[in-house]
Amino acid sequence: MSSTPTSGTSPFDVELRPLRLADPLRWLAAGWRDFLRCPGLGLFYGTCFTVMGWLLVLVFRHAPAYTLALSAGFLLMGPFLCLGLYQASRALERGEPIDLGDSLLAFEARLGTMGIFGGVLLILEMVWARASLVVFALSFEGMPDFKGSLLALLDPANLEFIVAYVAVGGLFAGFIFAACVVSLPMILDRDVDAITASLTSLRLVLGQPRVMLLWGALLTALVVLAMLPGFLGLLVVGPWLGHASWHAYRRAVAS
Repeated sequence: MSSTPTSGTSPFDVELRPLRLADPLRWLAAGWRDFLRCPGLGLFYGTCFTVMGWLLVLVFRHAPAYTLALSAGFLLMGPFLCLGLYQASRALERGEPIDLGDSLLAFEARLGTMGIFGGVLLILEMVWARASLVVFALSFEGMPDFKGSLLALLDPANLEFIVAYVAVGGLFAGFIFAACVVSLPMILDRDVDAITASLTSLRLVLGQPRVMLLWGALLTALVVLAMLPGFLGLLVVGPWLGHASWHAYRRAVAS
């Protein structure tokens, strides 16, 4: 199945399919099948996700405030790391062999567009990071010492900080989810520019909010659960969700 060349197409001309509330579960099922078909590749990317989590813990032990900002950057790196998984799912869909090198270089065919899209996300990450530090500074006098304990940071005495940080983080995360949910798979699969892909993604989320909110909630819940056992759950959950996100794009955006 070949991709559809859509260079010069208005984002409002891209056809979006109507979705059902059961569709996110179907995407997860399809993503799991893809993971089982190329487990070695999936575990490679899962290891990358897990190592990212360990690095966050390491930084937290020495500079908790910067960990909050750095976590925003890691959240933005996730979709780009998933490019290799999108490439693998596309190859499986076409009946082509799976190749780790090919997946690692998936961005090459759309390097310019990916660069523009990544630049915009980097700016958002910088703003998010700055907002995180501002919330941190306004919530505490000086730089508190949590002794590397996440439980200390989440102490009920810090309720105002927790609410403020979750509100700010939720705002940025929600916007980035809306702009990215199908944009990167679309850029990989079609000859479209970054603006068209982003606006198509926003149209999908705003036009079918119930399904996409459910999808976002499932992604969030599964990632949080995968992080609990020392981030080891990301070995499987990370690539699983990457494959599933490809199927979300293929179901939502008409060829």
